[in-house]
Amino acid sequence: MRKFYGLIQAGAFLAAALAAAAYPTPLQLYQANEALQAGEADKALALLNMLTQPGGVAEAFNLRCRVEFTLEEWDRAANDCGQAVKMDGANSMYHLWLGRALGEKASRASFISAYSLAKQVRAEFETATRLNPRNADALSDLGEFYYSAPGVVGGGLSKAESLEAQLDGIDPAQAQELRAAIAEERKDFGTAEREFKQAVAVSAHPAFQWMALAGFYHRRQRWTEMEAALRSGESAAERDKRSTPALFNGANVLRLSNRDPELAVKMLEEYLAGSARSEQAPAFVAHTWLARFKAQLGDAAAASRERAAALALASEYKPALDLKH
Repeated sequence: MRKFYGLIQAGAFLAAALAAAAYPTPLQLYQANEALQAGEADKALALLNMLTQPGGVAEAFNLRCRVEFTLEEWDRAANDCGQAVKMDGANSMYHLWLGRALGEKASRASFISAYSLAKQVRAEFETATRLNPRNADALSDLGEFYYSAPGVVGGGLSKAESLEAQLDGIDPAQAQELRAAIAEERKDFGTAEREFKQAVAVSAHPAFQWMALAGFYHRRQRWTEMEAALRSGESAAERDKRSTPALFNGANVLRLSNRDPELAVKMLEEYLAGSARSEQAPAFVAHTWLARFKAQLGDAAAASRERAAALALASEYKPALDLKH
């Protein structure tokens, strides 16, 4: 037996290492979340792939789902968020993120698959709000589902309206944006505009609401007002450094409208230069958009650098891989 003692020791060490990986420490989860918020997808996945071994904790699976969500890998995201829900079905945020991942899958699925997925999305959002009635993001997402989905899968404008008062007491700005979106869905564009403006007025971080108003003007093709709202949002972000991710949203409005690439570049560079990063505005996506804008402006060398910067953060991000270099 003595000759096998070293093998036994090695096996015990490996088992202990796997057990440690399966039960991540708060510091490991914090580091993974910090990488996610910074847009460092590869770093976050490297950490989380070690923390999601069989027997791992739900939070590690939820975090990996959210990294995959930023990478637009909807199937993988839905699988990992589903695992988090299986492990801890009482967590409102886990249901919210599963609903979001399933929603992205539904938007790209065949009609039959989308029908089934949409009902699952509604169920997840409703569960998230039931588990935590003060989860403003879940209420907002559920409201968006209700006003945009057909009645056959549980949608309905009246259902969306029933959430307004509940959101008022939690996040007045999100409540106003919900009212605006419902009015826009009803094609009551005057009311929608007033509600978007009221969201700006009541928000603690109005840069985000200015960009939402700009998005409304984009959809109405009111270009002068769109650009004015974007400028106001940019100024608000300069005054409130915590809201610099709103500049990402503003650049997205310009990307979708195919207007003013110089302003879009300025906004994205200001966002990336700041200290406030967010998974809602992934840094590697910002670099990818910058590569496109700079190519559009005729600066091929800068475009190549931005593509490389995106891939340094997220080496498997397909939109960056697909860019010419």
